[in-house]
Amino acid sequence: MYPEYLVAPMREELTNVGFQELKTPEEVDDVLKSEGTVFVVVNSVCGCAAANARPAAKMAVQGEKHPGKLVTVFAGMEKDAVDKARSYMLPYPPSSPSMALFKDGKLVHMIERHQIEGRPAQMIADNLVSAFEVYC
Repeated sequence: MYPEYLVAPMREELTNVGFQELKTPEEVDDVLKSEGTVFVVVNSVCGCAAANARPAAKMAVQGEKHPGKLVTVFAGMEKDAVDKARSYMLPYPPSSPSMALFKDGKLVHMIERHQIEGRPAQMIADNLVSAFEVYC
């Protein structure tokens, strides 16, 4: 685990724009088993999370069409909550950062780390916006 003072600003980048942090497996279950659309960001301390993933997530949810619920789990911090979230993302392997869109409890769109690394935040945001237009 990382020191909380180190990850607090990284958490706030998403919570300040409306993302809810999920810190327990029970919270993850409650949200991901619900009806409607849920956008999950597996947050991380890595450089591609800072430069690409978090900015892309923030851009994407500013559009007119966006998921009903915005949530995040933090890799390297709340291990049980992250593991539970990743169990819903199968068959995709664990990766952080990553992003997943669920509709009525089913995974409908996934962006893995290898699709985040080296790509501009706007390109990732455009991918998300396209998914939001289809599923939200």
